Amino acid sequence: MTEDEFYGFVNSIKPLDLSACENARKYQANLAMPPSSLGMLQELAVQLAGITGSIKNTVEKKRIIVLCADNGVAQEGVASAPQSVTASQAVNMTEYKTGMSAIAKKFGCEVQVVDVGIKCDYSCDKILNKKIRRSTNNISKAPAMSREECLAALATGIELAKKAKDDGVQILGTGEMGIGNTTTSTAVLCALTNEDPEKITGRGGGITDQAFAKKKKVIRMALDINEPNPSDVLDVIAKVGGFDIAAMCGVFLGAAQCRLPVVIDGYISMVSALCAKRISSVSAGYFIPSHKSKERGFLLAAEEVGVKPFLDLNMRLGEGSGCPLAFEIIKAACVIMNDMASFTGAGIDDSYLTEIRKQRDF
Repeated sequence: MTEDEFYGFVNSIKPLDLSACENARKYQANLAMPPSSLGMLQELAVQLAGITGSIKNTVEKKRIIVLCADNGVAQEGVASAPQSVTASQAVNMTEYKTGMSAIAKKFGCEVQVVDVGIKCDYSCDKILNKKIRRSTNNISKAPAMSREECLAALATGIELAKKAKDDGVQILGTGEMGIGNTTTSTAVLCALTNEDPEKITGRGGGITDQAFAKKKKVIRMALDINEPNPSDVLDVIAKVGGFDIAAMCGVFLGAAQCRLPVVIDGYISMVSALCAKRISSVSAGYFIPSHKSKERGFLLAAEEVGVKPFLDLNMRLGEGSGCPLAFEIIKAACVIMNDMASFTGAGIDDSYLTEIRKQRDF
C-alpha cells in the first residue's frame, strides 16, 4: 500500500449514522423502564445503531485479532521477560492456554493470532504469518522501522479487519503480544501528547526499580534521538513505535471503514486506537472501550481517544484480555433493544414519566 492509497482509504471512512442513533434513543424511550436507567448499556446500544444503521443488532460472531511482534528496545533491559516469551505465548494463544485465550474460548470468541514481527523461531501453522521483519530496531539508538514498513503493517491490520467483515464477524477485539511494547507505546503516547515520560511511564509486566528508572531514560532517549513529528502519526509510529502498534492501528481503521464495532483492550490497544483517531477522527465512533488498565499512561490515552472504560478489574495483562469480557456486556446492550418490552407491550401507562422526561437531567 502506497501512502496515497493509505490516505485514500482513510478518507473513505464514514462517520456514524446519526439518524440511526436518534432512532435508537427514541426506541429506548418507549421501553418499560425509568429513563436512562440502564446507563452505559443504553449508550452502547445507541453506538451500535450508529455503526450498523440498525437499532437492533447481535454480536454472536466475535473475533479477537492479536498482533504479535518483538521490539528491539528490549535489548535495553526495560522488560522482565526474555524475547522468546513473545513466540511462546503466541503459540500458547492458538492452543487457548493464555489468560486471554482461555477466557475467549469459554465465551465462544475466535482468536486470530498474527505474526507481524516475532523475532524468535517457532513451529505453529495456526499463527497467521504476516511478518514485516524479525523485530523492530532499538528505538533508543535508531528509528523502529522505515515509513514503508509502517505502511505495510498498517495495511496488514486493514486487511485483517476486511477479512473479518467478509467472514461474517459482527464485532472485533484487539490484542497484542510483544516483549517491550509498553515501552514503545509510552514513547508513542509521549510523542503524540508532548507528555513527560517521567509522569506516564509504567512498569509493564513488572520490573525492578532499577529497570524502571532505565525504562524512563530509554524512552526519553528515543524521543530525543528520533524527534518524531506529533502531527504525523506515521512518523511517530515508524520512529518510536512497533509493528504491533502499527498493525493494530490498521485494524481500528479497517474496522471503521467496514462499519464494524471494535473493542479496545488495555494500554497498547488504547495507544493504537489513539493513533487511529489522530489519522481519522471519525474512526473513533466505532471504538468501544473495555477495561481500565493499571498502566500509568492509560487514562491519558483514553482521554485523548475520548472513551471511558466500563470495567475496572485491576487488570494489566494485555493480550486482548478485556475483549471477551466486554463482548458479553455489549451482548447485554443488544438484549435491551431486541428483547425488552415497551410500556404498551408490558401493559403499563407511562404518563407518570411525562414531567420527568421533560427535565432531561438523567
